[in-house]
Amino acid sequence: MPEKISWPFVVAIIHPNIGGWAGSYITRKSLTPWYESLKKPIWTPPKWAFAPIWSTLYCTMGYSSYLVWRDGGGFKEAIIPLSIYGTNLLLNWSWTPIFFGMHKIKWALYEIVLLWGSTVAVGVAFYNVNPLAGCLMIPYVAWTSLATALNYVIYRDNKPSIEPAPEEKKE
Repeated sequence: MPEKISWPFVVAIIHPNIGGWAGSYITRKSLTPWYESLKKPIWTPPKWAFAPIWSTLYCTMGYSSYLVWRDGGGFKEAIIPLSIYGTNLLLNWSWTPIFFGMHKIKWALYEIVLLWGSTVAVGVAFYNVNPLAGCLMIPYVAWTSLATALNYVIYRDNKPSIEPAPEEKKE
């Protein structure tokens, strides 16, 4: 039987998308010329793929959080997995302003490594409450893994142009 649509269900689905919508505004402003000028690997996903993939992931994350809230007995009883999820969302939403807004590729790399770790932690914590909720996080872990690798390669391949050269020693 399909899930009954309730306010907690709707809020859980919409909530993660809020940061995604804000991030898309920041991203659009930096695509040209800044992002276009960066050296990127051949396996970089096409620009058009990011919006549908993130929308799907955010809705899936939201649904998973709803399952944990429902099966974990609400916020009070499921405080640990939902707190890990909240931290993950903050890290998720923070990456875009760091990378696209401030153009801090190295900082974004450090941040996305933390994001990746928290994504794995969310999957495990959710699985312990509701196995389906944990399994639904697997595509998010996979996408975050790809994004982490992409951030690293962009940093590595653009390092000379984004970091100032060390000052020469004065004798």
